[in-house]
Amino acid sequence: MMSFSLNGEIAIVTGAARGIGKAIALELAKSGADIAVVDVLTDEAGQVVKDIKATGRRSQVFNTDISNAEAVRKLIDEVVADFGALTILVNNAGITRDGLLIRMSDEDWDKVISVNLKGTFNCIRAAARVMMKARKGRIINLASVVGIMGNAGQANYASSKAGVIGLTKSAAKELASRGITVNAVAPGYIDTDMTRVLSDAAKDSFLKVIPLGRSGSAEDVAGVVTFLASPAASYITGQVIHVDGGLLM
Repeated sequence: MMSFSLNGEIAIVTGAARGIGKAIALELAKSGADIAVVDVLTDEAGQVVKDIKATGRRSQVFNTDISNAEAVRKLIDEVVADFGALTILVNNAGITRDGLLIRMSDEDWDKVISVNLKGTFNCIRAAARVMMKARKGRIINLASVVGIMGNAGQANYASSKAGVIGLTKSAAKELASRGITVNAVAPGYIDTDMTRVLSDAAKDSFLKVIPLGRSGSAEDVAGVVTFLASPAASYITGQVIHVDGGLLM
């Protein structure tokens, strides 16, 4: 019988200081994993570590710019040294710099691609070397329904998340023979700090096209990530799981 138990697993969760990343880190910890909390928001990340330790699991903050390949290599080395292994990688960290594409600056394009797509690539590349030696690993990337359907004013964000989906499928094919699964989770309209700044009109327009008629929660996403990280998902790889209330069905 398969289970969601993650006892003995060591997980990295990027962008874990708040929102979806925080919910993922806490849910993985509740399921038994020790958590490396990666974020540039060190104060908030520190509180997440305290919450994780309250569950009886080990946890530590790592302040890492994931768009910097050398910093990511150092992160992976430190996690393995401090925790003894690395078996789960959740690439959640991401940013937005919204604007119409004809007015979008090079800086806003480059920054979003650098963090969301290159950062995910950096983390997978560095973690895969450890996981390949162990012949074991779970990699879960946070994409977005926007990466599938597009969205006005988010050409950079949509492109980065579409790239994450292509990266997920390619990595899944390359790493499967070493016992490593790679999947993506594509959230829809989730109630987070990122979506709370939207106007009421924008929120209503989203809700009108969601069959379940409500926004999702960070915990809705965290549950799916925990499943994909667990033994119950050992025969699932290269997939994109939509957590969107039926938005794209």
